[in-house]
Amino acid sequence: MRDRFIRPLAATVLFAAAFGVGVPVFAQDQGEINRQLLAAAKDDDQQSVVAALQRGASVDAMNRIGDTALVTACKKGDTAMARTLIERGANVQHANALGDTPLMAAAYGGFDEIVALLLAHGADPLATDRLGKTAMEYAAGQGQTKVVAQLLDAGIDVNRAYKNDLTALMWAAGYDRAETAQLLLARGANRSLKDNRGMTAKDIAVQTKSERVAGLLSAS
Repeated sequence: MRDRFIRPLAATVLFAAAFGVGVPVFAQDQGEINRQLLAAAKDDDQQSVVAALQRGASVDAMNRIGDTALVTACKKGDTAMARTLIERGANVQHANALGDTPLMAAAYGGFDEIVALLLAHGADPLATDRLGKTAMEYAAGQGQTKVVAQLLDAGIDVNRAYKNDLTALMWAAGYDRAETAQLLLARGANRSLKDNRGMTAKDIAVQTKSERVAGLLSAS
């Protein structure tokens, strides 16, 4: 009688292994499998990520700070892993405990291939984190010019004001990101706009000793 229950389960596991189908959750400890998935993502081990998913790991399992495997892949710039996770249903809108989304993580790091992938799968470029910052602010502040261009191409207004009435040009000015500022100006950024303190991008550049951007904004 006992074999009637053991053999079907064994057959199911063998079938799953042979055809890449997820093993039933009851055959594994869910928490442990999820930990294996997250550890594999952290270690850039795509083969183990796929194996964990096949064993029934939740693609949106989170670590203690709320990062999913996709957020981790985006922070590390692992395009192949990000694509694999998205193809397997990862939530591109997921935000961790700080409100960071996969798009923000990729924008901060300047990983333009991942940014393109996320936008193509519906990532919201206007989502904000706990500080009220968006992917554009991270990209402009970090001087990730390619990502700034992608976000503009996705329909973001070059003169959009964010928290404290700061524009992308002001963020670039505050960190002396001259190449990014030059792109924003070429795409129509208004250098006369003021933040909630009454400061223009040039004022911010002068205040922060961002000499390259200050010079750029001083030019006619």
